[in-house]
Amino acid sequence: MSYRKRRPEVVVQREKRARRRRLLIIGGVVGLAALMVAAIVITRPKEVEGVIKVDDMGDAHTAAAPSTYVYNSRPPTSGPLSSDLAAWGEHSETVSEWLHLHNLLSGGVAMHYNCPDGCPEVVEELRSIMDEVGENLLILHPYTNMDSRIALTAWTRMITLDEVDRDRIIEFIEAYRGIDHHTR
Repeated sequence: MSYRKRRPEVVVQREKRARRRRLLIIGGVVGLAALMVAAIVITRPKEVEGVIKVDDMGDAHTAAAPSTYVYNSRPPTSGPLSSDLAAWGEHSETVSEWLHLHNLLSGGVAMHYNCPDGCPEVVEELRSIMDEVGENLLILHPYTNMDSRIALTAWTRMITLDEVDRDRIIEFIEAYRGIDHHTR
């Protein structure tokens, strides 16, 4: 006959609790790691097809618009800027580069249109997009110092279009609006 020593029930229960506790701790650590990875993926801006990444020229706040400064893109996406913000929303006149750059730094997106002879249908379509997505952190204004008819800019990002492409414009706005670059 074989005699196996039975462990006391108290010991068995203690081992079960210890095993359960280890599994809960491991599960908690794995769950927390998964949440951290998901947060990084969700908060990282999605790159939009056709978007140009423009070199960052810094964000020097200046008391007056630089008179001879040459930005590295038209419209600019970074560089010397005002310490003030332009009003969000639609503007009937061009918002200066120096002024609207602070809006981009603050997480804004600018919709620029180049229509020296007028293009009410383009402006109306852009206005309609702004109405749909909300004017918070958006600027819509005429800007003639560019080669394309339409440009969208965010901090160090730009897309140019020759006609309104509603889906791409909304995708750009959703990808880049709200990313504050003051804390870079």
